[in-house]
Amino acid sequence: MTTISLDILTKALMNSLGKKGMDATEVSKLAEYVLDFFGFDDAIIDNMLKAKDRDVFYMLEEEGFLSTFQDTIVIKKGKTWRIHYWVLKKDQIIKLSQDVKEPEQEKVGKYDFYSDIPEDVWNRE
Repeated sequence: MTTISLDILTKALMNSLGKKGMDATEVSKLAEYVLDFFGFDDAIIDNMLKAKDRDVFYMLEEEGFLSTFQDTIVIKKGKTWRIHYWVLKKDQIIKLSQDVKEPEQEKVGKYDFYSDIPEDVWNRE
């Protein structure tokens, strides 16, 4: 069972939200905020969240860090009760926490065709 550490989550958030303008301090606070809910667990019950917390979780769901599922149980009087859960997407978080290397830009610029021309062509007689 893989545990998501503060360092892993911070790196993943930085590789995702950091590229969208969130600075390192905000990312670090967000990682702590999220792990305060989850601790060492993979899932938490939705009804422990306040509206502001839930908004943050929806944003993280859109970014691919969280997912939801629900469980339906029958209580004593025959009524059904739905329990909603938030789940850390550990595989995605670990994948995003890996150091992302920027792809090297290919020489496909406006004037790169000049690099293929031999030097002696430029000599004037």
